[in-house]
Amino acid sequence: MSYTQLLEEQSGNVMVLTLNRPEKLNAWTRQLNRELQEAIKKANDNPEIGAIIITGAGRGFCAGAEIQEGFNDPIQAGEKPTLNGGKNPGDSKWVELLRESKPIIAAINGVAVGIGITMVLPADIILLSDKAKIGMFFVRMGLAPELASTHFLVQRVGFSKASEMFLTGRLYQASELEGTGFANRIVPHDELLDEAMGVAEEIAGNPAPSLKMIKELITQNGTCDDLTAVGLREHKALAAGYETAEHKEAVAAFMEKRKPDFKKIAR
Repeated sequence: MSYTQLLEEQSGNVMVLTLNRPEKLNAWTRQLNRELQEAIKKANDNPEIGAIIITGAGRGFCAGAEIQEGFNDPIQAGEKPTLNGGKNPGDSKWVELLRESKPIIAAINGVAVGIGITMVLPADIILLSDKAKIGMFFVRMGLAPELASTHFLVQRVGFSKASEMFLTGRLYQASELEGTGFANRIVPHDELLDEAMGVAEEIAGNPAPSLKMIKELITQNGTCDDLTAVGLREHKALAAGYETAEHKEAVAAFMEKRKPDFKKIAR
């Protein structure tokens, strides 16, 4: 697929995807949606890639949905939600994609509002530039949030802060979100991509099967109050891990007092 609104660059075992509509502060469009989903799927199918970074070109990360395309277009198709006749109204393949994907780091370099921020709440790591600005603008447009953001934001910042952010529709400076859990950390603007690359490379250096299993467990167990089910999922994943070539290589490396070489293991 030839991209017109997205830049794709592989750096070692990390894929960097850059929203590329800087003249519009990377406002969301159907085309950008299609390109980003395709690029993530392609990176997931590439055995050389261990982690993915999503960032924005220019001054903004993503200034919400392009106004000409409407504010109520869901990210997964660019079409109005089906309220009658749909099997799961409001479900989003985007959330599934991010939670089933290789680890994703969102490097938010500037303004991120509306769908421009809800789209990365399901990511694994969020890094904020100290120049970033975050806004849940839905209430100001007479709309409700989407992409399971009322789940993920509560998970990140807690009930009271999430309520404030959604109900006021305020634009928050990055510094106002420090210590809330919204982001893993806030870094100087000029160091954002270097920091994101460092995190991505650290994650990508770990065994791919373990990364996949851990993401699945976090997704399934993060809000599950059935501790028996939680334990059974973990036991099943642990048993599967013992059978992997990566585990055997890690044990061998420990015994031989060397660094494990997971790259040599054929996928």
